[in-house]
Amino acid sequence: MAAVPGPVRLGEVRLGDVLAALAPAFGGELIGNPDLPITRLAPLDEADGSSLSFLANPKYAAQLASTQAACVIVAPAQRDAASARGAVIVADNPYLWFARLTQWWAARQRLAPAVGVHASAVVEPGARIHASASVGPWVYVGAGAEIGPGAVIGPHSHLGAGAAVGEGTRLAPRVTLMDACRIGARGIVHAGVVIGADGFGFAPEGRGDEQQWVKIEQLGGVLIGDDVEIGANTCIDRGALADTVLEDGVKLDNLIQVGHNVRIGAHSAMAGCVGIAGSARIGRHCTAGGGAIILGHLELVDHVHITAHTVVTRSIHKPGQYSGLFPIDDNASWEKNAATLRQLHTLRDRLRALEKKFPTP
Repeated sequence: MAAVPGPVRLGEVRLGDVLAALAPAFGGELIGNPDLPITRLAPLDEADGSSLSFLANPKYAAQLASTQAACVIVAPAQRDAASARGAVIVADNPYLWFARLTQWWAARQRLAPAVGVHASAVVEPGARIHASASVGPWVYVGAGAEIGPGAVIGPHSHLGAGAAVGEGTRLAPRVTLMDACRIGARGIVHAGVVIGADGFGFAPEGRGDEQQWVKIEQLGGVLIGDDVEIGANTCIDRGALADTVLEDGVKLDNLIQVGHNVRIGAHSAMAGCVGIAGSARIGRHCTAGGGAIILGHLELVDHVHITAHTVVTRSIHKPGQYSGLFPIDDNASWEKNAATLRQLHTLRDRLRALEKKFPTP
């Protein structure tokens, strides 16, 4: 068996160059040698003498004493402790600074795609592709589709008729953007995403064993704003009549299902395996933990936060954090608790009867 390769090192940069690139826009102060060479970004416990790391959560402060990192990004409260061990970058929000750093680092290392349309791509008449865009091998671009400046369309992707990809948006390989579906600028769409499949709409016909389901054609589209990221194998269904809408800055993890006519407000974020049923309305700056379910035709106001595996069965009209997860326990205890919960309705009726019989003075 071949040896497992070590961390990939993609070039070298001076610590001072890092600060010079980021500090003018995002602040930060370097304490230490600006000529230190940096070859990789790494977590504290895996860093070596040429790594740049960060400390965002104070509970990991003890790792500062043992990390081998050449430099650590810290908050002002950790300034003295961190500088005693070596170079530091002091920033008001180390985690956000590190996020900006990863973007800068990736931009330096990422190979720019070839500008132009690959010879194997199929471009239908009436499609408009900006001269600075990149259309990869075996891509299909439908009639009337539009690809904006600097956009990247990965291999084997499909853009249907009238679809649109905004400036600087990147589609990974095998992304499907169906007819009349649009995504704005600076988006990132990962592999296997399907945008604009038919929503799940059927009308019952007949009764009993004779009942059948009659398809309701989905005549709307999908409208996605700017700066949206969509994780791998996520599906966003087209609207039945009006559009399914994701506003600016929405972030979706992998394997998420967004039903037809859903609207997700700006800068909301959903973790993996979230399911949102049709016509739900989700406000701005909302979050949903992994595996959460939001039933159809519900409304969540701005700044609602749903914890993992919660099932939202009613509209939420007040900002805050909401949970509906039954606590884990050993199976025997869980079954007893579940049996008790099933009796709550009866116990409530008995309590009301007692209150009527023996009213409070």
